[in-house]
Amino acid sequence: MAKASGKKTTEKLEFQAEVSRLLHIVAHSLYSEREIFLRELISNASDACDRLRYEALTKPKLIQGDPEFRIDITVDKKAGTISLSDNGVGMNRQELIDNLGTIARSGTAAMLDKLKGDAKGDVNLIGQFGVGFYSSFMVAEDVTVTTRKAGAAGAFVWHSDGQGQFTLSEGERDGRGTTVTLKLNDDAKEFLEPARIKNIVTTYSDHIPIPINLIGGGNVKNGAQDEDKDGDKDGDDTGSERINQASALWTRPRNEIKKDQYKEFYHHVAHAADDPWLTMHFRAEGVIEYSGLLFIPTARPFNIFHPDRKNQVKLYVKRVFITEECDELLPSWLRFLRGVVDSEDLDLNVSREMLQNNPVVRKIKAGLVTRVLNELKKKAAKEPDSYAGFWEAFGALIKEGIYESFENRDALLNLLRCQSTTDDGLVSLEAYVERMKKGQDAIYYITGEDAEALKKSPQLEGFRARGVEVLLLADPIDDFWIPSVSAFKEKPFKSVTQGVADLSNIDSPKDKKKTDKKQDEEKATDGLGDLIALLKIVLEKKVSDVRSSERLTDSAVCLVADETGLDMNLERLLKQHKQLDQASTKILEINPDHSLIKSLATAAKKKGAQNKLEDAALLLLDQAHILEGEPVSDPAAFARRMETVMTKGFA
Repeated sequence: MAKASGKKTTEKLEFQAEVSRLLHIVAHSLYSEREIFLRELISNASDACDRLRYEALTKPKLIQGDPEFRIDITVDKKAGTISLSDNGVGMNRQELIDNLGTIARSGTAAMLDKLKGDAKGDVNLIGQFGVGFYSSFMVAEDVTVTTRKAGAAGAFVWHSDGQGQFTLSEGERDGRGTTVTLKLNDDAKEFLEPARIKNIVTTYSDHIPIPINLIGGGNVKNGAQDEDKDGDKDGDDTGSERINQASALWTRPRNEIKKDQYKEFYHHVAHAADDPWLTMHFRAEGVIEYSGLLFIPTARPFNIFHPDRKNQVKLYVKRVFITEECDELLPSWLRFLRGVVDSEDLDLNVSREMLQNNPVVRKIKAGLVTRVLNELKKKAAKEPDSYAGFWEAFGALIKEGIYESFENRDALLNLLRCQSTTDDGLVSLEAYVERMKKGQDAIYYITGEDAEALKKSPQLEGFRARGVEVLLLADPIDDFWIPSVSAFKEKPFKSVTQGVADLSNIDSPKDKKKTDKKQDEEKATDGLGDLIALLKIVLEKKVSDVRSSERLTDSAVCLVADETGLDMNLERLLKQHKQLDQASTKILEINPDHSLIKSLATAAKKKGAQNKLEDAALLLLDQAHILEGEPVSDPAAFARRMETVMTKGFA
């Protein structure tokens, strides 16, 4: 048992702000399932043993004399303590500070800012931070951690009551590893009962592939505690009892594993509080052999969009943990996956560097991607409502795959779901193509920041009038994957905000389009040609062209990009991220059937029209910018022009 030395200097340190906030949540929690503290401590101990097992492959002296890994839970009813001890990798002084005094995981601070102040609900997020150790303070008035780094001579003691500070001192420990001792609160004495501990381990940690032993609680048989030799039932015997199966869950037959066991393994391997949305347990045999137990979460992990885009699937070789940072195992766009992959064909002493460009890893990666995409395809077909939930959480990552993975593009496009102008739910590309209008030769889309705002875009009016469905794409990634995909089912993708909207081949119930030359000439004699010519002169340096619109039915004007230019929203994004110095000039389209345009066209025929209509021309351009959600270029000039036009109108 660990023993701290009282003669050593004790140093008092402050918790990082994020840790203090987490501890506040824990201290004020009304969480009903407080037993998860034991699950989290066992999970940490298991990880420590896994890390040392891997290091010992190249440094066998680290486990010399004590090669069998174990986790011991010791109960001391008289002292009111429960201790959890492992013979894993242990920690040095700096690691104690880094792991227990700060939270280094990217995105934690941002995630904490999103907490709603509901202590009971917020505490569920603790495991997602990878810092489940702090759940100890749900049941303990103070916590002591005594640890000795494998290969080191000295030990260190960390102690805190969870009130904002912790102490560090030198200590003593027989052998490597870590012991966490909890002084339990009065309302948490149930966790001193052997039957309670055994039930928790069986429920949450039976899958841990390391023996978990109960020490000092007496033997547990059929849920009852044996009497001690002295005839009492205080449970202070020092006997040891193994209380978990200690076999890797992914190596066991699927028909022997219960749903709850899968769920608890997911909680362990993902450090997550939600339940898995999809579980994939498999074994691949053939040229190469590997097994896997993979999960897709229900809830989106808080750091899924962090720039490092790291995968979090653990790689094992012949049941020996190797790494959880094998970027070669899965593409980054599948980083929502959690679980383990165990290879039979890699060398046990494989290094992380050797995993790069490894042919076995490449084949495993290809097999995993195919398997996951096939499972998603089945789920989408059989459970569309459930798949919609998956898409809301992880659809943006599938779109990353469309952009990045040419070899899987067809499969990924079939998984794609979008909002559209004619469907309140999500539509697949397959369904979109099936209900295309007669005469429609393209898949139309519009990109922007918000689907509801996109529905109000003036560029959609002509399409809506003809019943043409338009995809509403409101993810930033949409502006990047769309240009990389030429077509789906031989139907090209076309932005409704770019180029000419030629809808002449698509019938409309209320077709306002006039196509014969005589009608065009009549419209021109009504002054439309004069107005267009005037607008081109006034707006010469502000737009690239002015033309009559086929896409507008209700609005007077809109802006569109040139056929060969950048999509308007993509250009906006590039400019916001300083990847584009200057935006291109746009085409101004005017609606010949709008009352305002008709009035201006009539006025354009009169003598001196340019001077009289200059303010109106500039206001039309400002209006078009406003409809795009863009600011006017000169607010003061805009206000003056508006005042002038309104004064003339009411004179």
